[in-house]
Amino acid sequence: MPLFGRFKQSFFLQRSKGAASSEAYDQWSATYDSQPDNLMLALDEQLTAELLKGISLQSKIIADIGCGTGRHWEKIRKGNPGRIFGFDVSAGMLAILKQKYPQAETFLLRDNHLPGLENDSCDLLLSTLTIAHIRNPAQSMKEWCRVLKPGARMLITDYHPAALAKGARRTFSHNHQTIAIRNYIHSIEKLNKIARQLGLKQVRFIERKIDETVKSYYDKQQAIALYEDFYGTPIIYGLLLIKSDAGSPC
Repeated sequence: MPLFGRFKQSFFLQRSKGAASSEAYDQWSATYDSQPDNLMLALDEQLTAELLKGISLQSKIIADIGCGTGRHWEKIRKGNPGRIFGFDVSAGMLAILKQKYPQAETFLLRDNHLPGLENDSCDLLLSTLTIAHIRNPAQSMKEWCRVLKPGARMLITDYHPAALAKGARRTFSHNHQTIAIRNYIHSIEKLNKIARQLGLKQVRFIERKIDETVKSYYDKQQAIALYEDFYGTPIIYGLLLIKSDAGSPC
């Protein structure tokens, strides 16, 4: 693979226009789980595991929004949840998930509505590496809040808006072409404001920056110039919210 191509792999930051997420992830689905050196997936794994610490999953009802191929399902299933519902806009990603977990309860999203879930029915909702694909996060978060029980938690991770504002993009290779996926920039302040309006309270916030701890990912791809360009930039964040016990306007 030429150096120019390496610069545009999905685990790096690159300036480019984006394609619709449903079509892009359908194309990406066949190779999505075969990315041993994907920086974003590695960081997301760390943040999600950290935010899940101390949260009992035993017999719980869990909704995974933007579940993809079920990246987090193995560790979630180890907690012995009652049921896991997976939602995604990509039929291709859901098909891979069903191959891995044939009994999985999955739903193809057409709009903000979460089919199959009643009001106040979920103990945990997680949405990882997804919300920046959503044009109107207020509408989506209102629906997510609807299905949460009072006292239940909402876990969100994604590309950091500071990185997106600087030109970061999600890209992958397909048929010898580089595909960039469309993103929208939602500030942390904006998401917290939406959360407060819905009666959700922040429990924890984590972010990771491009620094020496991730330099090896760039070394492997001969992309040190890109590393230096984004050094010190926050690349990913994790947000843990809790729904008010007193009820909420969602």
